[in-house]
Amino acid sequence: MSTDIKIKKGLNIKLKGVANQEISTANRSKTFAIDPSNFHGIIPKLSLKEGEKVNVGDTVFYAKKNEKIKFVSPVSGVIKEIVRGAKRRILSVKITADQKDSYVDFGVKTPSKLAGPQVKESLLESGCWPMIKQRPYDVVADPSDSPKAIFISAYATAPLTASHKVVLEGKEKEFQTGIDALGKLTEGKVHLSVGASDTFLDQITGVELHKVAGKHPAGNVGVQIAEVDPVNSGDRVWVVSPQDVVSIGSMFLTGKYDPSRIIALSGSQVEGPQYYSVIQGAQMSDLVAGKLKSGKSRMISGNPLTGSAVGPKDSLGFYDDTVSVIPEGDHHEFFGWMPFIGNHKFSMSRTFFSWLSPNKEYDLDTNLNGEERAFVITGEMERVFPMDIFPMQLLKATMIQDIEKMENLGIYEVAPEDFALIDFISTSKIEAQAIIREGLDLMIKEVG
Repeated sequence: MSTDIKIKKGLNIKLKGVANQEISTANRSKTFAIDPSNFHGIIPKLSLKEGEKVNVGDTVFYAKKNEKIKFVSPVSGVIKEIVRGAKRRILSVKITADQKDSYVDFGVKTPSKLAGPQVKESLLESGCWPMIKQRPYDVVADPSDSPKAIFISAYATAPLTASHKVVLEGKEKEFQTGIDALGKLTEGKVHLSVGASDTFLDQITGVELHKVAGKHPAGNVGVQIAEVDPVNSGDRVWVVSPQDVVSIGSMFLTGKYDPSRIIALSGSQVEGPQYYSVIQGAQMSDLVAGKLKSGKSRMISGNPLTGSAVGPKDSLGFYDDTVSVIPEGDHHEFFGWMPFIGNHKFSMSRTFFSWLSPNKEYDLDTNLNGEERAFVITGEMERVFPMDIFPMQLLKATMIQDIEKMENLGIYEVAPEDFALIDFISTSKIEAQAIIREGLDLMIKEVG
Protein backbone atom coordinates (compact mmCIF):
# COMPACT_ATOMS: atom_id res chain seq x y z
CA MET A 1 0.00 0.00 0.00
CA SER A 2 1.44 3.35 -0.99
CA THR A 3 0.47 6.95 -0.43
CA ASP A 4 0.80 9.55 -3.14
CA ILE A 5 2.72 12.81 -3.03
CA LYS A 6 1.88 15.29 -5.78
CA ILE A 7 4.05 18.38 -6.11
CA LYS A 8 2.56 21.19 -8.19
CA LYS A 9 5.23 23.88 -7.89
CA GLY A 10 8.71 23.50 -9.31
CA LEU A 11 10.68 23.57 -12.54
CA ASN A 12 12.24 20.88 -14.71
CA ILE A 13 15.49 21.93 -16.38
CA LYS A 14 16.26 19.73 -19.36
CA LEU A 15 19.96 19.74 -20.13
CA LYS A 16 21.83 17.98 -22.90
CA GLY A 17 24.05 15.08 -21.94
CA VAL A 18 21.78 12.79 -19.92
CA ALA A 19 23.66 9.55 -19.18
CA ASN A 20 22.79 6.51 -21.28
CA GLN A 21 21.57 3.59 -19.17
CA GLU A 22 24.73 1.57 -19.73
CA ILE A 23 27.10 0.73 -16.87
CA SER A 24 30.85 0.29 -17.35
CA THR A 25 33.61 -0.15 -14.81
CA ALA A 26 35.78 2.95 -14.56
CA ASN A 27 39.56 2.65 -14.58
CA ARG A 28 40.83 2.27 -11.03
CA SER A 29 42.35 5.48 -9.69
CA LYS A 30 45.90 5.43 -8.39
CA THR A 31 44.99 7.97 -5.72
CA PHE A 32 41.87 8.22 -3.58
CA ALA A 33 40.93 10.87 -1.04
CA ILE A 34 38.73 11.42 1.98
CA ASP A 35 37.80 15.09 2.36
CA PRO A 36 36.46 16.27 5.74
CA SER A 37 34.68 19.10 3.91
CA ASN A 38 32.18 16.50 2.62
CA PHE A 39 30.90 16.14 6.19
CA HIS A 40 29.65 19.55 7.22
CA GLY A 41 30.35 20.48 10.81
CA ILE A 42 32.77 17.61 11.45
CA ILE A 43 36.14 18.53 12.97
CA PRO A 44 38.45 15.60 12.12
CA LYS A 45 41.00 13.97 14.40
CA LEU A 46 43.50 11.76 12.60
CA SER A 47 43.96 8.11 13.48
CA LEU A 48 46.81 7.49 11.03
CA LYS A 49 49.95 9.25 9.83
CA GLU A 50 51.52 9.69 6.41
CA GLY A 51 53.20 6.50 5.23
CA GLU A 52 50.99 4.13 7.26
CA LYS A 53 49.30 1.14 5.63
CA VAL A 54 45.50 0.95 5.53
CA ASN A 55 42.90 -1.63 4.55
CA VAL A 56 39.36 -0.96 3.36
CA GLY A 57 37.43 -0.11 6.52
CA ASP A 58 40.38 1.11 8.61
CA THR A 59 39.62 4.35 10.47
CA VAL A 60 41.44 7.30 8.90
CA PHE A 61 39.94 9.99 11.14
CA TYR A 62 37.06 10.42 13.56
CA ALA A 63 34.86 13.28 14.73
CA LYS A 64 36.47 15.38 17.44
CA LYS A 65 33.14 15.90 19.24
CA ASN A 66 32.16 12.22 19.06
CA GLU A 67 34.93 9.65 18.71
CA LYS A 68 32.39 6.94 17.84
CA ILE A 69 31.75 8.56 14.42
CA LYS A 70 34.51 7.12 12.24
CA PHE A 71 35.53 7.84 8.67
CA VAL A 72 37.22 4.90 7.00
CA SER A 73 39.43 4.19 4.03
CA PRO A 74 37.63 3.25 0.78
CA VAL A 75 40.69 1.36 -0.51
CA SER A 76 43.72 -0.47 0.81
CA GLY A 77 47.06 1.20 0.32
CA VAL A 78 49.32 3.78 1.96
CA ILE A 79 48.49 7.22 3.36
CA LYS A 80 50.23 9.35 0.74
CA GLU A 81 49.56 12.88 1.98
CA ILE A 82 47.61 14.82 4.58
CA VAL A 83 46.71 18.11 2.94
CA ARG A 84 46.36 20.98 5.39
CA GLY A 85 45.13 24.54 5.06
CA ALA A 86 45.15 27.59 7.31
CA LYS A 87 45.77 26.86 11.01
CA ARG A 88 46.69 23.29 10.01
CA ARG A 89 43.10 22.49 9.18
CA ILE A 90 42.84 19.09 7.48
CA LEU A 91 41.55 19.54 3.93
CA SER A 92 42.10 16.07 2.53
CA VAL A 93 43.67 12.71 3.26
CA LYS A 94 45.10 11.14 0.10
CA ILE A 95 45.72 7.41 -0.22
CA THR A 96 47.87 5.63 -2.80
CA ALA A 97 45.82 2.55 -3.65
CA ASP A 98 46.98 -1.05 -3.96
CA GLN A 99 46.14 -2.96 -7.12
CA LYS A 100 43.91 -5.28 -5.09
CA ASP A 101 42.01 -4.33 -1.94
CA SER A 102 42.30 -5.96 1.47
CA TYR A 103 39.37 -5.55 3.86
CA VAL A 104 38.76 -5.25 7.57
CA ASP A 105 36.33 -7.99 8.62
CA PHE A 106 33.48 -6.61 10.73
CA GLY A 107 31.60 -9.90 10.76
CA VAL A 108 28.48 -11.04 8.92
CA LYS A 109 25.29 -10.13 10.79
CA THR A 110 21.54 -10.34 10.26
CA PRO A 111 19.97 -6.98 11.19
CA SER A 112 16.50 -8.46 11.76
CA LYS A 113 17.97 -10.57 14.58
CA LEU A 114 19.78 -7.69 16.25
CA ALA A 115 18.57 -5.08 18.72
CA GLY A 116 18.69 -1.39 17.81
CA PRO A 117 21.84 -0.63 19.88
CA GLN A 118 23.66 -3.55 18.25
CA VAL A 119 22.81 -2.29 14.75
CA LYS A 120 23.95 1.20 15.71
CA GLU A 121 27.24 -0.12 17.09
CA SER A 122 27.89 -2.07 13.86
CA LEU A 123 27.27 1.03 11.75
CA LEU A 124 29.57 3.13 13.92
CA GLU A 125 32.37 0.57 14.03
CA SER A 126 32.33 -0.12 10.27
CA GLY A 127 32.36 3.54 9.20
CA CYS A 128 28.86 3.41 7.70
CA TRP A 129 27.43 5.91 10.18
CA PRO A 130 28.35 9.07 8.14
CA MET A 131 25.96 7.76 5.46
CA ILE A 132 23.10 8.78 7.78
CA LYS A 133 22.32 12.50 7.83
CA GLN A 134 19.79 14.36 9.92
CA ARG A 135 17.21 17.08 9.51
CA PRO A 136 17.25 19.75 10.75
CA TYR A 137 20.69 21.14 9.83
CA ASP A 138 21.63 18.66 7.06
CA VAL A 139 24.62 17.23 8.97
CA VAL A 140 25.83 13.76 9.96
CA ALA A 141 23.31 12.28 12.40
CA ASP A 142 24.05 12.24 16.12
CA PRO A 143 24.06 8.58 17.24
CA SER A 144 22.73 9.59 20.66
CA ASP A 145 19.49 10.84 19.08
CA SER A 146 16.38 8.81 18.36
CA PRO A 147 14.73 9.96 15.12
CA LYS A 148 10.97 10.14 14.78
CA ALA A 149 11.30 8.77 11.22
CA ILE A 150 13.83 7.85 8.52
CA PHE A 151 13.39 8.99 4.91
CA ILE A 152 14.87 7.59 1.70
CA SER A 153 14.22 9.26 -1.65
CA ALA A 154 14.60 6.98 -4.68
CA TYR A 155 13.09 9.57 -7.00
CA ALA A 156 15.59 11.82 -8.83
CA THR A 157 14.39 15.04 -10.46
CA ALA A 158 17.48 17.27 -10.55
CA PRO A 159 19.03 17.89 -14.00
CA LEU A 160 21.60 15.31 -15.17
CA THR A 161 21.44 13.40 -11.89
CA ALA A 162 21.73 9.60 -11.72
CA SER A 163 18.57 7.51 -12.03
CA HIS A 164 18.00 5.42 -8.91
CA LYS A 165 16.36 2.75 -11.04
CA VAL A 166 19.65 2.27 -12.87
CA VAL A 167 21.99 2.39 -9.87
CA LEU A 168 19.89 0.00 -7.77
CA GLU A 169 19.29 -2.63 -10.43
CA GLY A 170 20.27 -6.07 -9.17
CA LYS A 171 20.88 -4.86 -5.61
CA GLU A 172 17.47 -5.61 -4.13
CA LYS A 173 18.87 -8.01 -1.50
CA GLU A 174 21.39 -5.47 -0.20
CA PHE A 175 18.76 -2.73 -0.26
CA GLN A 176 16.30 -4.84 1.75
CA THR A 177 18.99 -5.71 4.30
CA GLY A 178 19.83 -2.02 4.63
CA ILE A 179 16.16 -1.24 5.23
CA ASP A 180 16.00 -3.95 7.90
CA ALA A 181 18.96 -2.33 9.66
CA LEU A 182 17.57 1.22 9.47
CA GLY A 183 14.22 0.03 10.81
CA LYS A 184 15.99 -0.90 14.06
CA LEU A 185 17.13 2.69 14.59
CA THR A 186 13.73 4.35 14.96
CA GLU A 187 10.46 3.70 16.72
CA GLY A 188 8.77 5.52 13.87
CA LYS A 189 8.46 4.60 10.20
CA VAL A 190 11.00 4.19 7.43
CA HIS A 191 9.62 6.15 4.47
CA LEU A 192 10.65 5.22 0.91
CA SER A 193 9.72 7.51 -2.00
CA VAL A 194 9.75 6.46 -5.66
CA GLY A 195 8.43 7.91 -8.89
CA ALA A 196 4.69 7.62 -9.51
CA SER A 197 5.24 5.14 -12.35
CA ASP A 198 8.18 3.25 -10.81
CA THR A 199 7.71 -0.34 -9.69
CA PHE A 200 11.32 -1.44 -9.13
CA LEU A 201 11.14 -1.18 -5.31
CA ASP A 202 7.53 -2.26 -4.81
CA GLN A 203 8.58 -5.57 -3.20
CA ILE A 204 10.65 -3.95 -0.45
CA THR A 205 9.17 -4.60 2.99
CA GLY A 206 9.46 -2.69 6.26
CA VAL A 207 8.80 0.70 4.67
CA GLU A 208 5.94 3.05 4.02
CA LEU A 209 6.01 3.56 0.27
CA HIS A 210 5.21 6.91 -1.32
CA LYS A 211 4.59 7.44 -5.02
CA VAL A 212 5.84 10.91 -5.96
CA ALA A 213 4.87 12.99 -8.98
CA GLY A 214 5.83 16.51 -9.93
CA LYS A 215 8.58 18.79 -11.18
CA HIS A 216 11.91 19.32 -9.48
CA PRO A 217 12.40 19.59 -6.50
CA ALA A 218 9.81 16.81 -6.00
CA GLY A 219 12.72 14.37 -5.67
CA ASN A 220 14.31 16.30 -2.79
CA VAL A 221 13.92 14.37 0.43
CA GLY A 222 13.22 17.63 2.28
CA VAL A 223 10.15 18.27 0.13
CA GLN A 224 8.91 14.75 0.81
CA ILE A 225 9.47 15.13 4.57
CA ALA A 226 7.46 18.37 4.51
CA GLU A 227 4.58 16.56 2.80
CA VAL A 228 4.58 13.46 5.04
CA ASP A 229 5.99 14.30 8.49
CA PRO A 230 7.28 17.89 8.82
CA VAL A 231 10.24 18.69 11.06
CA ASN A 232 9.41 20.93 14.01
CA SER A 233 11.60 22.37 16.75
CA GLY A 234 13.14 19.52 18.75
CA ASP A 235 12.39 16.87 16.11
CA ARG A 236 15.03 14.69 14.50
CA VAL A 237 14.51 13.00 11.14
CA TRP A 238 17.25 10.93 9.56
CA VAL A 239 17.92 10.76 5.83
CA VAL A 240 19.79 8.11 3.83
CA SER A 241 20.42 7.97 0.08
CA PRO A 242 19.44 4.75 -1.78
CA GLN A 243 23.04 3.78 -2.63
CA ASP A 244 24.06 4.27 0.98
CA VAL A 245 21.21 1.94 2.01
CA VAL A 246 22.80 -0.63 -0.33
CA SER A 247 26.23 -0.07 1.23
CA ILE A 248 24.79 -0.52 4.72
CA GLY A 249 23.06 -3.74 3.63
CA SER A 250 26.23 -5.00 1.95
CA MET A 251 28.23 -4.42 5.14
CA PHE A 252 25.86 -6.63 7.14
CA LEU A 253 25.75 -9.32 4.44
CA THR A 254 29.51 -9.52 3.83
CA GLY A 255 31.06 -8.07 6.97
CA LYS A 256 33.02 -5.63 4.79
CA TYR A 257 32.72 -1.89 4.26
CA ASP A 258 31.34 -1.30 0.75
CA PRO A 259 32.68 1.89 -0.89
CA SER A 260 31.44 1.03 -4.40
CA ARG A 261 29.19 3.47 -6.24
CA ILE A 262 27.40 3.67 -9.57
CA ILE A 263 27.72 7.23 -10.84
CA ALA A 264 26.34 9.05 -13.85
CA LEU A 265 29.01 10.87 -15.86
CA SER A 266 26.78 13.35 -17.65
CA GLY A 267 26.63 16.76 -19.28
CA SER A 268 26.98 18.29 -22.72
CA GLN A 269 30.80 18.31 -22.46
CA VAL A 270 30.98 14.53 -22.04
CA GLU A 271 31.59 12.25 -25.02
CA GLY A 272 29.09 9.41 -24.67
CA PRO A 273 27.66 10.14 -21.20
CA GLN A 274 26.86 6.97 -19.29
CA TYR A 275 27.06 5.22 -15.90
CA TYR A 276 30.26 3.96 -14.32
CA SER A 277 31.06 1.70 -11.39
CA VAL A 278 33.57 3.53 -9.19
CA ILE A 279 34.95 3.66 -5.64
CA GLN A 280 34.27 6.49 -3.19
CA GLY A 281 36.94 9.20 -3.30
CA ALA A 282 38.20 8.37 -6.79
CA GLN A 283 40.26 11.12 -8.41
CA MET A 284 38.41 13.17 -11.02
CA SER A 285 41.20 13.06 -13.59
CA ASP A 286 40.92 9.28 -13.70
CA LEU A 287 37.12 9.33 -13.95
CA VAL A 288 36.97 11.72 -16.91
CA ALA A 289 40.18 10.78 -18.75
CA GLY A 290 39.48 10.57 -22.49
CA LYS A 291 35.77 11.21 -22.02
CA LEU A 292 35.49 15.00 -22.40
CA LYS A 293 34.95 17.18 -25.45
CA SER A 294 37.33 19.99 -26.34
CA GLY A 295 36.78 23.46 -24.92
CA LYS A 296 36.64 24.90 -21.44
CA SER A 297 34.54 22.81 -19.09
CA ARG A 298 33.28 23.03 -15.51
CA MET A 299 33.54 19.72 -13.68
CA ILE A 300 31.00 19.31 -10.90
CA SER A 301 30.85 16.59 -8.27
CA GLY A 302 27.09 16.29 -8.06
CA ASN A 303 24.36 17.77 -10.25
CA PRO A 304 24.66 21.29 -11.74
CA LEU A 305 22.27 22.82 -9.20
CA THR A 306 23.75 21.58 -5.93
CA GLY A 307 27.15 20.06 -6.77
CA SER A 308 30.61 21.43 -6.03
CA ALA A 309 33.04 22.65 -8.68
CA VAL A 310 36.11 20.39 -8.74
CA GLY A 311 39.41 20.18 -10.54
CA PRO A 312 41.24 17.18 -12.01
CA LYS A 313 43.16 16.52 -8.77
CA ASP A 314 40.03 16.66 -6.61
CA SER A 315 38.00 13.61 -5.69
CA LEU A 316 34.42 12.39 -6.01
CA GLY A 317 32.26 13.68 -3.16
CA PHE A 318 31.25 11.16 -0.48
CA TYR A 319 27.50 11.69 -1.03
CA ASP A 320 27.59 12.25 -4.81
CA ASP A 321 26.28 9.81 -7.42
CA THR A 322 26.74 12.18 -10.36
CA VAL A 323 29.64 13.93 -12.07
CA SER A 324 28.38 16.73 -14.34
CA VAL A 325 30.52 18.43 -16.95
CA ILE A 326 29.10 21.53 -18.63
CA PRO A 327 30.62 24.45 -20.61
CA GLU A 328 32.47 27.10 -18.64
CA GLY A 329 30.64 30.44 -18.79
CA ASP A 330 33.65 32.76 -18.80
CA HIS A 331 32.51 34.89 -21.71
CA HIS A 332 30.42 37.99 -22.34
CA GLU A 333 27.51 37.97 -24.77
CA PHE A 334 26.83 41.26 -26.56
CA PHE A 335 23.14 42.21 -26.16
CA GLY A 336 22.58 38.77 -24.61
CA TRP A 337 19.38 39.97 -22.96
CA MET A 338 17.62 40.53 -26.27
CA PRO A 339 14.98 37.82 -27.03
CA PHE A 340 15.70 37.42 -30.75
CA ILE A 341 19.29 36.34 -30.07
CA GLY A 342 18.48 34.30 -26.97
CA ASN A 343 16.61 31.31 -28.40
CA HIS A 344 19.40 29.04 -27.15
CA LYS A 345 18.71 30.08 -23.58
CA PHE A 346 16.34 28.65 -21.00
CA SER A 347 14.03 30.92 -19.06
CA MET A 348 11.26 30.35 -16.56
CA SER A 349 9.63 33.56 -17.79
CA ARG A 350 8.83 34.51 -21.37
CA THR A 351 11.96 36.63 -21.81
CA PHE A 352 13.22 34.08 -24.33
CA PHE A 353 11.31 31.49 -26.33
CA SER A 354 11.92 28.38 -24.21
CA TRP A 355 8.23 28.29 -23.26
CA LEU A 356 7.41 27.43 -26.88
CA SER A 357 9.50 24.22 -26.72
CA PRO A 358 8.84 22.56 -23.35
CA ASN A 359 10.69 19.35 -24.32
CA LYS A 360 13.76 21.01 -25.80
CA GLU A 361 17.13 20.15 -24.22
CA TYR A 362 19.54 23.03 -23.57
CA ASP A 363 23.31 23.31 -23.56
CA LEU A 364 23.63 25.76 -20.68
CA ASP A 365 26.95 27.03 -19.32
CA THR A 366 27.95 28.49 -15.96
CA ASN A 367 27.51 32.14 -16.96
CA LEU A 368 25.50 34.10 -14.38
CA ASN A 369 24.17 36.46 -17.08
CA GLY A 370 24.44 39.50 -14.85
CA GLU A 371 25.66 40.77 -11.52
CA GLU A 372 24.00 40.78 -8.11
CA ARG A 373 20.95 43.04 -8.05
CA ALA A 374 18.40 44.41 -5.62
CA PHE A 375 16.62 41.76 -3.54
CA VAL A 376 12.98 42.68 -4.16
CA ILE A 377 9.62 40.92 -3.99
CA THR A 378 8.63 39.49 -7.38
CA GLY A 379 6.86 36.22 -6.56
CA GLU A 380 9.30 34.24 -8.71
CA MET A 381 10.70 32.27 -5.79
CA GLU A 382 7.29 31.05 -4.71
CA ARG A 383 6.64 29.65 -8.20
CA VAL A 384 9.37 27.02 -7.81
CA PHE A 385 9.34 26.46 -4.04
CA PRO A 386 6.76 23.79 -3.12
CA MET A 387 7.16 23.77 0.66
CA ASP A 388 4.71 25.63 2.92
CA ILE A 389 7.31 28.30 3.64
CA PHE A 390 7.84 31.89 2.49
CA PRO A 391 11.30 31.54 0.90
CA MET A 392 12.12 35.23 0.47
CA GLN A 393 11.11 36.11 4.01
CA LEU A 394 13.16 33.20 5.38
CA LEU A 395 16.20 34.29 3.37
CA LYS A 396 15.92 37.86 4.65
CA ALA A 397 15.49 36.72 8.26
CA THR A 398 18.56 34.52 7.84
CA MET A 399 20.64 37.33 6.38
CA ILE A 400 19.98 39.52 9.43
CA GLN A 401 20.36 36.53 11.80
CA ASP A 402 16.94 36.97 13.39
CA ILE A 403 16.71 33.57 15.10
CA GLU A 404 13.10 33.94 16.27
CA LYS A 405 11.88 34.80 12.78
CA MET A 406 13.99 32.03 11.26
CA GLU A 407 12.30 29.52 13.55
CA ASN A 408 8.84 30.86 12.78
CA LEU A 409 9.51 30.86 9.05
CA GLY A 410 10.62 27.20 8.94
CA ILE A 411 14.42 27.07 9.09
CA TYR A 412 14.24 23.61 10.70
CA GLU A 413 12.48 22.16 7.64
CA VAL A 414 14.95 23.18 4.95
CA ALA A 415 18.39 22.27 3.65
CA PRO A 416 20.51 24.22 1.14
CA GLU A 417 19.49 21.92 -1.73
CA ASP A 418 15.86 23.00 -1.31
CA PHE A 419 16.90 26.50 -2.44
CA ALA A 420 18.89 25.38 -5.49
CA LEU A 421 16.15 26.33 -7.95
CA ILE A 422 15.96 29.77 -6.36
CA ASP A 423 19.67 30.20 -7.10
CA PHE A 424 18.91 29.28 -10.71
CA ILE A 425 15.87 31.46 -11.39
CA SER A 426 16.35 34.45 -9.07
CA THR A 427 16.86 37.71 -10.96
CA SER A 428 18.70 39.10 -7.91
CA LYS A 429 21.56 36.58 -8.42
CA ILE A 430 21.74 35.89 -4.68
CA GLU A 431 23.48 32.80 -3.30
CA ALA A 432 20.41 31.35 -1.58
CA GLN A 433 22.01 28.00 -0.77
CA ALA A 434 24.98 29.67 0.91
CA ILE A 435 22.66 31.91 2.94
CA ILE A 436 20.64 28.94 4.19
CA ARG A 437 23.81 27.01 5.06
CA GLU A 438 25.03 29.95 7.15
CA GLY A 439 21.62 30.16 8.79
CA LEU A 440 21.63 26.47 9.71
CA ASP A 441 25.13 26.83 11.16
CA LEU A 442 23.90 29.74 13.26
CA MET A 443 21.01 27.61 14.58
CA ILE A 444 23.42 24.80 15.49
CA LYS A 445 25.54 27.27 17.44
CA GLU A 446 22.73 29.14 19.17
CA VAL A 447 20.02 26.48 19.56
CA GLY A 448 21.77 23.13 19.18
